[in-house]
Amino acid sequence: MPEFSTIHLLHQALHEGRTTCTAVVQSYLDRIAAHARLNAFREVYADEALAQAAELDARIRAGEPVGALAGVVVAIKDVICYAGHHVGAASRILEGFVSPYSATAVERLLAADAIIIGNLNCDEFAMGSTNENSAYGPVRNALDETRVPGGSSGGSAVAVQADLCMLSLGSDTGGSVRQPADFCGIIGLKPTYGRISRYGLIAYASSFDQIGIFGKNIADVAKLLQTVAGPDQFDSTASQLEVPDYQALLDHNKSWKLAYLKDAIRHEGLDPEMKAGFLNCFEEMEQAGHTVKAVDFDILDYVVPAYYVLTTAEASSNLSRFDGVKYGHRTAHANVALTDFYKLSRSEGFGKEVKRRILLGTFVLSAGYFDAYFTKAQQVRRLVMNRINAILEHYDAILLPTVPSTAFKLGEKMEDPIAMYLADIYTVLANLVGAPAISIPLTVHSNGMPYGIQIITRKFDEANLLGLAYTINVMTNKQVTTS
Repeated sequence: MPEFSTIHLLHQALHEGRTTCTAVVQSYLDRIAAHARLNAFREVYADEALAQAAELDARIRAGEPVGALAGVVVAIKDVICYAGHHVGAASRILEGFVSPYSATAVERLLAADAIIIGNLNCDEFAMGSTNENSAYGPVRNALDETRVPGGSSGGSAVAVQADLCMLSLGSDTGGSVRQPADFCGIIGLKPTYGRISRYGLIAYASSFDQIGIFGKNIADVAKLLQTVAGPDQFDSTASQLEVPDYQALLDHNKSWKLAYLKDAIRHEGLDPEMKAGFLNCFEEMEQAGHTVKAVDFDILDYVVPAYYVLTTAEASSNLSRFDGVKYGHRTAHANVALTDFYKLSRSEGFGKEVKRRILLGTFVLSAGYFDAYFTKAQQVRRLVMNRINAILEHYDAILLPTVPSTAFKLGEKMEDPIAMYLADIYTVLANLVGAPAISIPLTVHSNGMPYGIQIITRKFDEANLLGLAYTINVMTNKQVTTS
């Protein structure tokens, strides 16, 4: 493990001359090489990262000012654009494509002097819950390489889990940051929809997608969020609200009024040992002076069907741009009719899961089925939103599981897509509502794998979300080994 486990400790060491950015980057490069079998990275920017580190070292020696993330080594999911670098959404359809511009989140990282060390493997076009749908092979969980790391941001989770970088960016459409964070025993934050600009994020489902953050320390996650959040002229959905000082609001001593979804804890799909762990956590919180009450949420079983109808419909529209004409994969069969050319290019370029979701989305948008599926799903989304908002009018936050089970074996659910989709039952809620949510480690299952607890708060209330996460971390005083 690298010597400096938090940004604060790293910056102390840099300014006291006890280490250099170059040494820090090299230590991460060495670990990446030693853990190549995990398949977390698509591409490592070794020379570039070392050159940036050397430039930062010179500025620090000269006493020049540096950014808030100076020397912090970050990696980004292969759906986030970085000018002059490959971005491919882990798909053959974008093989060899070089981004002509950088995502706003990336621009803000660079402006803060963060060092981007590489881009990370993921499920193709962020569609999946295991990182087995990548065209470049599965990512492996560093705690048990026979198990999945979760998805779609599996590479982003494992890179932090295995100390291949300090922090990473992923994307969360229905749990793709929180679920792999849970499986890997680390922190995964999905901010409010619009809190971080989506400019430069390859779209899966535009009304659900949000860039998220992985880390091992709440304060570090808060600092990174504060750096990349805020308005953006290139994204009309980015919030114009002021970004608070999240770090300054972490260590506050308050009594929380919390709700947990009774239907989530009693759900038949939840692992019994995990259920007992959550109930124990709620009891500990009450003993610590907080209020924790069960509330009804009898529409839980409708959230997954509504989510998959809506997201696949949006994916069908968003992915129509990948046609083999303008960029990306083009079929080698040149002497075919135009319609056949499109069919061949897309059939060869897209993987099985992406094709499945495009077909489903096209179906629910088709004449005769639009009202029966898409319109009905939108109505369910509104109902879910109203119910969650009503609960949050009376409580500071909602507590619930992140996932129904710990990380399962590679290949275990690949032949049963319905079982795979149902594993998202607890995470899609926050995306349907657009609310911020975080998964933090709770304890370790008897099978040796970690699991966490999920927190949801009101929209744009990341300050309380992070504050409560910090409180639970301190209260439980449990550390989950992740490397």
